[in-house]
Amino acid sequence: MLDSGNSPPPEPALACLGRFVIRRRWWTLAVSLVMFAVALVGASGAMSALSLSRFESPGSESLVAADVLDREFGTGGPNMSLLVTAKNGNVDDPAVAAAGRALTDELAARPEVAEADSYWSRGASPSLRSADGRHALVLARVPGDATQTRGILRNLSPQFTRDTVDIAVEVGGREEVFRQVGAQAGQDFIRAEALIFPLVFVLLVLVFRGFVAALLTLGIGVFAMVATMAALRVTAAFTEVSTFALNITLAMGLGLGVDYCLFVINRFRERLSSGDTQHDAIIHSVQTAGRTVLFSGLTVAISLLGLLLFPFPFLRSFAYAGFFVVLFSAIGVLFTLPAALALVGRAVGGGVLRRRRPRPSRAGFWHRTALIVMRRPVAFGGAVIVILLVLGSPILGLRFGLPDDRVLPPSASSRQVSERIRANFGVEESDAIHLVAPSAGDPSGLRPQVEGYATALSRLEGVVQVDTMVGRFVDGQRAAGVPAEFDRFTSGTGTWLSVVPSTAILEADPLGFVQDVRDVPAPFAVQVGGYPAELADFRAALLDRLPLALLVIFGITFIILFLMTGSLVLPLKATVLNLLSLSVMFGALVWMFQEGNLSDVFGFTATGTLETSIPILMFCIAYGLSMDYEVFMMSRIKEEYDRTGDNESAVAVAIERSAPLITAAAAILAVSFAMYASSGVLFLKTLGLGLALAVLVDATLIRAVLVPAFMRLAGDANWWAPAPLKRIHARFGISEASPSQSPTAQSLAGTR
Repeated sequence: MLDSGNSPPPEPALACLGRFVIRRRWWTLAVSLVMFAVALVGASGAMSALSLSRFESPGSESLVAADVLDREFGTGGPNMSLLVTAKNGNVDDPAVAAAGRALTDELAARPEVAEADSYWSRGASPSLRSADGRHALVLARVPGDATQTRGILRNLSPQFTRDTVDIAVEVGGREEVFRQVGAQAGQDFIRAEALIFPLVFVLLVLVFRGFVAALLTLGIGVFAMVATMAALRVTAAFTEVSTFALNITLAMGLGLGVDYCLFVINRFRERLSSGDTQHDAIIHSVQTAGRTVLFSGLTVAISLLGLLLFPFPFLRSFAYAGFFVVLFSAIGVLFTLPAALALVGRAVGGGVLRRRRPRPSRAGFWHRTALIVMRRPVAFGGAVIVILLVLGSPILGLRFGLPDDRVLPPSASSRQVSERIRANFGVEESDAIHLVAPSAGDPSGLRPQVEGYATALSRLEGVVQVDTMVGRFVDGQRAAGVPAEFDRFTSGTGTWLSVVPSTAILEADPLGFVQDVRDVPAPFAVQVGGYPAELADFRAALLDRLPLALLVIFGITFIILFLMTGSLVLPLKATVLNLLSLSVMFGALVWMFQEGNLSDVFGFTATGTLETSIPILMFCIAYGLSMDYEVFMMSRIKEEYDRTGDNESAVAVAIERSAPLITAAAAILAVSFAMYASSGVLFLKTLGLGLALAVLVDATLIRAVLVPAFMRLAGDANWWAPAPLKRIHARFGISEASPSQSPTAQSLAGTR
């Protein structure tokens, strides 16, 4: 009977994959080319297939109020504004008034427009007239989702932008603002494509010191990007996918594709230089670096899939993009790249080998740096922590706010309209809060309750006027001489009220204002809606889901790092260091985009707050990328530690081998993100600069200093875990080292 204990262990699955790809390299490349061609066709229509998004929370009170207001009362919040300027005199002059009424009627008659009112059609409402009398507003409501509404505005806006003898007309409003945001983002995507590809190729040539490796790596990145765009187009047939996902697809598709190729090709070159045949070097690279790529990609995907926990199509779109980027990057690196290396591998490996003589792994800059840091870990680690804390300290002043027209550059027409409205109108009629009571009862019997409720609301700080079925209320009193609009504010079974805020309160504390309105006791059941309430509900839902998303992201990445290292200490260390790195990113966001520092250099307007969803999106992306580099570095440290059992030597050798690649990969990824620093959209500028900074800080101060300092201080405790967990790791753990050769695995086997 054969002794099964002496039989050789089965070949790892990834080694089998590498062997299979080598044997079927022509077929693999042919299938890859077909996939790329199909993806290219699909990607070509991605821009038109994706959707535009709004800052709103599905199922929230404000959206329910908007739906009831439209269904029961046939009205709603205006989302399009026409700023009418009198060429001569003021808006009350007969010729100007006649032109204004005609303009209002013309806009209201358009089939795409549900309703339109103006200063002239609404009894000379003071909220629709500027303080100097030269400007007046026409407010309209264009129904539909964001994509439909902004598609309609794309045609309406130029038609109603006019300059006649009596008046000048300019188009604004929140939907026009965000229509132009989407258009600008599309232009920025095209410009970034034109800049990123040649720049990344030049950087890759410098890193590899050869054209063949650079072309292969860029090709894998392009494949990941194009395939992701095609996959997003397919996904859009089943659910809403935001156009902004394309911008992150470009940067991350190229970045991760390049990252993963760098590590596999480097391992391939190492094996060639150590004497392996070309085929053996490929198999070893797929088995070792390929395994790390898989689990590194898993950490990135999990961080971004955490966005699925938020009930917002805008954020979920980035989760879809992140998942597909990782998927297609891994496919390219594990299938297409090994097949290509089987054909041109010597050109890839030989380019550098011919130019540089082999050098002992312990003689390089990174090895010496790691040893220097580990000789004085407290001094170096403490100094870097102080630097990171100082750079991150502005986060203590973080203030969340609401997005407005200033996300666009000053040259945008809708921003210019909004700025003139802010400067000349003390009231935000288009941002009124709606208190909807569809089941309050017969309106004719509600007059006392409505009057008392409106009186209390009109006394709130920041309320300019309250319009109701019984008249207008200002400062606790019914305004004299203003006719009641009974029919406008009633249905057969209920009523609604319009609370018009001042520009000043919406600038200072819009969320607090919404809460103040909601806190006023109502004589009947009301639902609070209007644009400020929609943004407040969006932020509340976002923050409600944030703890769960963080718990899932931290928990799953902790488990992945444990499976890779067999330690409970190292995953905890990785989490703490990543949060330190991210604190610098958030500190920079506050310092720059909230407080306005360097605004002249980068061309943006600070509003004193940050929009809530963008920092959360940036956290998920940056945390995933930080863990990406953590996995690459820890896998090499673990491999060396398993081989030698010497903690300090393992750290120094692993950093010597992985730090140059991590730095090069981070530089290329940072360049990809930084391309959006020139974007005309503040959201993209924030994403680009913030993520570029996070990647660079993580790849330098964290990986080069804090990792070796911590590893030195913890010593052998780095690898501690309870015995039951050690057995779990021995069975299910991941490592670039062969388990059968691992001293740790062997010692565990001896205890069985």
